[in-house]
Amino acid sequence: HRRAVLKLSCLLNSLCQDPDANCKYGLCFRDGKRKVDYILVYHYKKSSVSRTLTRRIHHNDSSARSIKQDHPLPGKGGHLDMGENEPHMDYHEDDKRFRREEYEGNLMEAGLELERDEDTKIHGIGFVKIHAPWNVLCREAEFLKLKMPTKKVYQINQPHGLLKKINSVLQKITEPIQPKVAEHKPQTVKRLSYPFSREKQHLFDLSDKESFFDSKTRSTIVSIVFKIVHCYYVFVCQGITSLLANGVYSAAYPLHDGDYEGENVELNDRKLLCEEWASYGVFYKYQPIDLVRKYFGEKIGLYFAWLGVYTQMLIPASIVGVIVFLYGCATVDENIPSMEMCDQRNNIIMCPLCDKTCSYWKMSSACATARASHLFDNPATVFFSVFMALWAATFMEHWKRKQMRLNYRWDLTGFEEEEAHPRAEYEAKVLEKSLRKEYRHKKKRRHLPEETANKWRQRVKTVMAGVKLTDKEKLTWKDRFPAYFTNFVGIIFMIGLTFAIVFGVIIYRISTAAALAISSTPSGRSSVRVTVTATAVIINLVVIIILDEVYGCIARWLTQIEVPKTDKSFEERLIFKAFLLKFVNAYTPIFYVAFFKGRFVGRPGDYVYIFRSFRMEECAPGGCLMELCIQLSIIMLGKQLIQNNLFEIGIPKMKKLIRYLKLKRQRSLDHEEHMKKKQRYEVDYNLEPFAGLTPEYMEMIIQFGFVTLFVASFPLAPLFALLNNIIEIRLDAKKFVTELRRPVAVRAKDIGIWYNILRGVGKLAVIINAFVISFTSDFIPRLVYLYMYSENGTMHGFVNHTLSSFNVSDFQEGTAPNDPMELGYEVQICRYKDYREPPWSENKYDISKDFWAVLAARLAFVIVFQNLVMFMSDFVDWIIPDIPKDISQQIHKEKVLMVEVFMKEEQGKLQMLETWKDKDMKKGENCNNHSPKLSRSHSGSVSSCHSYHIDV
Repeated sequence: HRRAVLKLSCLLNSLCQDPDANCKYGLCFRDGKRKVDYILVYHYKKSSVSRTLTRRIHHNDSSARSIKQDHPLPGKGGHLDMGENEPHMDYHEDDKRFRREEYEGNLMEAGLELERDEDTKIHGIGFVKIHAPWNVLCREAEFLKLKMPTKKVYQINQPHGLLKKINSVLQKITEPIQPKVAEHKPQTVKRLSYPFSREKQHLFDLSDKESFFDSKTRSTIVSIVFKIVHCYYVFVCQGITSLLANGVYSAAYPLHDGDYEGENVELNDRKLLCEEWASYGVFYKYQPIDLVRKYFGEKIGLYFAWLGVYTQMLIPASIVGVIVFLYGCATVDENIPSMEMCDQRNNIIMCPLCDKTCSYWKMSSACATARASHLFDNPATVFFSVFMALWAATFMEHWKRKQMRLNYRWDLTGFEEEEAHPRAEYEAKVLEKSLRKEYRHKKKRRHLPEETANKWRQRVKTVMAGVKLTDKEKLTWKDRFPAYFTNFVGIIFMIGLTFAIVFGVIIYRISTAAALAISSTPSGRSSVRVTVTATAVIINLVVIIILDEVYGCIARWLTQIEVPKTDKSFEERLIFKAFLLKFVNAYTPIFYVAFFKGRFVGRPGDYVYIFRSFRMEECAPGGCLMELCIQLSIIMLGKQLIQNNLFEIGIPKMKKLIRYLKLKRQRSLDHEEHMKKKQRYEVDYNLEPFAGLTPEYMEMIIQFGFVTLFVASFPLAPLFALLNNIIEIRLDAKKFVTELRRPVAVRAKDIGIWYNILRGVGKLAVIINAFVISFTSDFIPRLVYLYMYSENGTMHGFVNHTLSSFNVSDFQEGTAPNDPMELGYEVQICRYKDYREPPWSENKYDISKDFWAVLAARLAFVIVFQNLVMFMSDFVDWIIPDIPKDISQQIHKEKVLMVEVFMKEEQGKLQMLETWKDKDMKKGENCNNHSPKLSRSHSGSVSSCHSYHIDV
């Protein structure tokens, strides 16, 4: 009776137990032991009749791949057999199912284990769970040369003496801003790492095989297998990328480690990252970069490490920029040129700003603009430009050193990228080319009997089953010429479109200024310049944001038609095109204001017109630098607030809401099913797919351009960039941890082509700042006046020196003001900003000698500034070593220790061989002690002695 009660209680417990809890809610297979390393998702339709394809192979019987079987994949939702006479209701769905079957069968042939689940809360969605067994992990880890920790542990060299005390003090000071994760604590010991080898497994600590390869590494290995395995459909090679693009699978992703919020959630790396990294409350703390790398891989870890270094380096740049701005504020009342412009006693009458409707005006009315210009156009800005050029060089060197430290910590010191597998699109193109060549070759041999269709198909299958076509055939420049030509024409057209839009905004500015000048109200006429500038910049900002999205799609399409061979080549070409288009899009309006506005205006009586009716724009009396500052600040802040932060928060939230509403509408489950806890792969499927790091890097590179290229006109740019990046780091972290599916971990030892782009922007910044200081600001004209024309060695009289005179009787017919008496008296001479001869000169209105003196000084300054700053930057680059001394010592120490390990291993082998040799000799002596009269049995024993010797 007691036994019966125990059996009954066990039976009730088994019935009450949640079956999903055994598989950790989707993190494991149904057996609760095998981990889910990757997920393939597909859509399916359940028709009224039960039907399926019968080609299925069992996950434990990959040897029977060559014959058709009717075993479905293990798991829930397996297909039923279809009757022979049952008609296909949906050919398209069967076609997709057939391709899935082919691909999944090839995956199982490669050693992966699969389990299907169609009994989910998401209607019409099926999941294929993939597990990489130990032998596959070892095989691919050896192929990838993954460095894994060995049993050997060694001490990391620690600083001694004064350095040790300084480090301990710094650790105590920075302890409150350190993240509370084990991976971030300073290490004193480190395991020696060595590329994994199945022959040398004894070197590695394999006591716990389940955790030897972490989840990041396991998913990386599965993704590599995905790239190797293809299926051939209608003679077209299709990899996982093509299958996803064609809708055979709707998604492919590794799983997150678990939930990140909730009361009873077990502590995992994702939850830890959410608490110590992806939270706005820890904005003041360092990033747990080692944990980020452990969870997301080296490539994403390097991005956040680079972003952290960049943000840290913005702190001194922001401080110096604020000091420069405060210097301008403190000296604005002592600036003689702005004081002269504001002094109404000077009574300087300026020429009209437009034809007919505009009248003469006093320079003192532009007093506010002149005073504001001094905040950004003062001698300190020249120093700040030099400082920022050296800052950029120091930042690049600091990052290289940080990168080497990370390479050492992450065991990437000897990592060299192997030649990647060709992309499926490239292989398909090569296959198409080879088939065309084969067809042409066949047509040439018309004298031979023509092959039948079946033989032709057999030859195609033979080609596909043999040596990879990419080893025999390659796409040459002739094959890619149409794509290259399309790329060239497309990029030129896009750049021309950007210029056309900027030109359109210029027409808007000119026409709006003319329209507002006709306004009858004095307030409307007085605010013309501010209104036109503000509205034009907002239009530019909206156009930039829209074209950024358009150019990103066009750059991807242009790269796809090139058919690059590898994923790395595809990414580099895409980055180059996207950066070129977005750089032109973001900076063209700024380049116009900095270097073109007010340069081709002409002079009173001989103005330059657009469409014979609109006069070209003029700069304000204080110069175009103030307008350039306004343009920079609005575009920079607008891009950061709207495009970067609002879009990054709003669009993913909106997509997630739409996806949730769609699933809710499709859900037709009962209450009990609805209350069941979702599987991990179901929850992750509802997240946004990872789109790569290109948008994140692009955002920061464009910002880096705003910080460095025109910093002479906007010293507060580093401060705004710093404030944005403090939010950006936590925003990106939250997005990666909570909003996105887990990306596939990718090994990388550097940030790739982005480093070269950064160096290029840094070099270009020196040239652009030299031209901004020399041509856009009044720094050079002031120096020329101070040392060549000033009578008392001060800036008194500088404003009058920069203005030329014009006799109002020389206006062209129909261009003179309609109301010449608006100031209350008749004007005979008006002034305009230029270096020209006066009307009473023999060569009136010709360019004066002062113009050539100033131009020569400007060009000389550009040459001297550029070469001096370039030399200083290169000197900083040379004097700071790329590899820190302690890291180079540790790398050398690792090499020595590895040699010692192998020497000990070889010595052990030699000792073992000597032991066997001694045993062999003793056994040989025993054999020789036998009687010379050998029977057949004795002869056999001698033979066995000999065979033992041979074995040794």
